[in-house]
Amino acid sequence: MLSRKPNHADRERRVEQDNSAAPSPAGIPAPSRQSLRGLDWFIFFLADVQTGFGPFIAVYLTTQKWTQVEIGLVLSIGGIVALIGQMPGGAIIDAAKSERLVAGLAIAAIGCCALAYAAMPIFPVVMAAATLHAAASCVLGPAIAAISLGLVGPLAIGERLGRNARFASLGNGVAAAVMGTAGYLLSSRSVFLVTFLLAIPTLIALSRIREEEVDIARCHGEMPREARDRGDTNIWHLIRQKPLIVFALSVLLLQLANAAMMPLMASAVTARSSQWATVLVAFCIVVPQAIVALLSPTVGRKAQAWGRRPLLLIGFAALTIRGLLFATVRDPYLLVAVQVFDGITAAVFAVMIPLIVADVAFGSGHFNLAQGIVGTATGIGASLSTALGGYVSDRFGNATAFIGLSGVAATGLLLILLVMPETRRTNMIPAKEMAG
Repeated sequence: MLSRKPNHADRERRVEQDNSAAPSPAGIPAPSRQSLRGLDWFIFFLADVQTGFGPFIAVYLTTQKWTQVEIGLVLSIGGIVALIGQMPGGAIIDAAKSERLVAGLAIAAIGCCALAYAAMPIFPVVMAAATLHAAASCVLGPAIAAISLGLVGPLAIGERLGRNARFASLGNGVAAAVMGTAGYLLSSRSVFLVTFLLAIPTLIALSRIREEEVDIARCHGEMPREARDRGDTNIWHLIRQKPLIVFALSVLLLQLANAAMMPLMASAVTARSSQWATVLVAFCIVVPQAIVALLSPTVGRKAQAWGRRPLLLIGFAALTIRGLLFATVRDPYLLVAVQVFDGITAAVFAVMIPLIVADVAFGSGHFNLAQGIVGTATGIGASLSTALGGYVSDRFGNATAFIGLSGVAATGLLLILLVMPETRRTNMIPAKEMAG
């Protein structure tokens, strides 16, 4: 008995130190293999769950004799809630005492939404489910990044985010195949039952992440405790930072250039090869997912070795080239190959968005609010892209629309090249010292 007490006391002391110590240049947090694998599978299954709320909603509601106006209204309400909820969602995560608990509640809510879609496809229920799903999704993105940052710390977050992107991409691909098969063999309703069931392994994977290894101060991007009074935690200081403003604008341009490309390309493929359109569009979705799964970990490692700006330039250059090729390539089969550039852009920004936000918000305690700001820019850019891209395509043709979108991407590239500062940090300098 005497020999066990010191061991137990030592264990408690180590846990207490882990909970209170901020990362330092001399040491990077070392979370357990269980927590890291739990995060891997949590992201994988969460991607599965979220895939169930993609295009399957429109297919399912159409089979339930809904009009296109009703379907469009439901999708629009969900999109509006997702847009305006980005910053509040980030603020909720910053205020939370347990990111795991908030994420678990959000997943449970999404599972209930899927069950509501399947059980009662009537307008009030579906509208409420769409609203709740959009609101829950607003906290899940920041929660994943916060848990990742809390586990590994800011010096190792790049590679961790690359791994996150890989598992999310794999989850999306597997879920699309499973749910497409279920919808084909059973019914479109079964997609939402599968989504509800997938919430269970998602919660199990989340529970594998050890609470004591997720440092709350790191989750929120706070200063080390011994230096908390430096004045960097003011929210107005955060949102006035040049890197955050420039990066949010560049992300808006990214989405303005990118969001409309896939729908316009799908329309072009259908017009040129209607017989194989569904198969070709499916390959156009699968190819970028495969590229993201392959490249994301490398992007995370290179972000620390090269810095952030070179990778951002590569991402925007790939998007610019993709738009120009879509405007000039006529063979629908070659368009599938062009989607390799989409995969490069997606791999870069899947890692860079949360990584650069972590760089900029370090020391502020408002990491997740900063994610919400960039998320709002993402939503605005995507919404404008589909509207403007569709208008230009109808008036002037697909080629003109693609050239215009490519021009927007080139503008983003110039913004990064000429205005965006490098945000990579090799030490624990607080955010105030890197403000532009």
